[in-house]
Amino acid sequence: MIINLFKEEEVKVEGEKVLIEIKEVSKEYPGVKALKSVSFNINEGEVHCIVGENGAGKSTLMKILSGVETLDSGEIKIDGKTVMFNNVRDALEMGIVLISQELNIAPNMKVFENIFMGNEILKKGVLDIKKMKQISKNLLSTLGANFPVDIYAEELSTAEQQQIEIARALKHNSRILIMDEPTASLTEREVEKLFEVIKELKKKRITIIFISHRLSEVIKIADKVTVLRDGAYIGTLSRDNLDEQKIIEWMVGRTITDYYDHEYNRNLPIDKYFVVENYGDDEKVLDVSFSAKKGEILGIAGLVGAGRTELCNLIFGITKKKHGKIFFEGKEIEIKNPSDAIKKGVGYVPEDRKRHGLFLELSVAFNLLVNVIDRGPISRSKIVNHKRIREIAQRVVLMRNIQTPDVDREIKYLSGGNQQKVLVERWIQTTPNILFLDEPTRGIDVGAKSEIYKLIGELAISGVTIIFISSDLPEVIGLAQRILVMHKGKIVTELTEKEEFTQENILAYACGLKSLNYEGVEI
Repeated sequence: MIINLFKEEEVKVEGEKVLIEIKEVSKEYPGVKALKSVSFNINEGEVHCIVGENGAGKSTLMKILSGVETLDSGEIKIDGKTVMFNNVRDALEMGIVLISQELNIAPNMKVFENIFMGNEILKKGVLDIKKMKQISKNLLSTLGANFPVDIYAEELSTAEQQQIEIARALKHNSRILIMDEPTASLTEREVEKLFEVIKELKKKRITIIFISHRLSEVIKIADKVTVLRDGAYIGTLSRDNLDEQKIIEWMVGRTITDYYDHEYNRNLPIDKYFVVENYGDDEKVLDVSFSAKKGEILGIAGLVGAGRTELCNLIFGITKKKHGKIFFEGKEIEIKNPSDAIKKGVGYVPEDRKRHGLFLELSVAFNLLVNVIDRGPISRSKIVNHKRIREIAQRVVLMRNIQTPDVDREIKYLSGGNQQKVLVERWIQTTPNILFLDEPTRGIDVGAKSEIYKLIGELAISGVTIIFISSDLPEVIGLAQRILVMHKGKIVTELTEKEEFTQENILAYACGLKSLNYEGVEI
């Protein structure tokens, strides 16, 4: 058992073999100390979870361990020998593979090509496509993936693309597998399948370093949990001492009450405020109809591939509908593109903030205010007042507790949680009537989650209608006042009573079952 708080002496369990020794590791970026003399050990064949708020240093430490980054000071030992990785290939040669939090997929390449990228199989000097496809099928099968290996990666959802990355890592037969938020876009069923794979890997004495913000997953899968905060090592708990509240306190330095304890609009108007009728593209969205009330928090649940994100893309005008109507306050509105949506008071925070939401090379200030940059008092007579942009951005950064050295900082350097706060706030600046949130807390730590949940409640109280998608069922159950469940492009049920809001109930409908008797069905 290890209870190593504030660098107390570790107590080793008999039979445990230390595989990785991290000693006084530090890393600094311009204006940010990402790691501050971090020290702890990881044993062979264990699932060692690393947790902490966004910006705690978890991903930086894993990048150093996998050769993506180099340390500034300190030492890393594997099997008692000091190692220094100058690049990813050095780490691969030592059997270390990183599945990054941000997807590393070539969208214009096929699934099997992504899995074998840089490590193709040749037969007499020619690509052995048949063998690569078969191996890819076998790898994906172990993950419960059911998509073809010869389609292009860009045709897949974020969750499916992440499964490609996991399959690619497994192909290397790695000795140390680093998973950075591997379940962020997976459904409950897919997570369970992944955990089964992890258990099989453990039997082969493969060490799993697992980073997750979902503490329920951490408690379930971890042999040990190490907590980082503000770049510093806080402590390590072994499995028989895991306590979620203690972990949260270590992570944030304070006690957090119930995430979902916020105010609602209790007396919602009966009249339909935002209405979608027979919307679809006849491919992934089929004749969807629903309504939302002013100031309501409406959740949309379903398995990956159910059509939830595709529905939002159609409504917001990102993709073209084939049929359907939208009504706002009783009047029909036409949304042909995102510009139309914004003008009609509709906002949309996408699932993948880096690919579809943020301008990574530009400043925090620009990313906060880009949607209103042509409005007064920021812009007058088509001339942008950059001083005013900074002033407004600085006020918003303080109000929303966005951690950044300054508002001119390129947003790519912010942690995931702070990037997400910027993206949500960007849409708040447009004063929307309807705000779609697709996986709003994907890859977000518990502290940032509680802030975003509180913000969602405040927006609803102010009269903004919130329509959100989430694969995190406790989140859907905790936040939503009403839940729509989708299956194969259709809304199959609407849950209106809190006693109906159970994971078993939602999953039964999401699997396409007509009754709640789903005994024997894998969910």
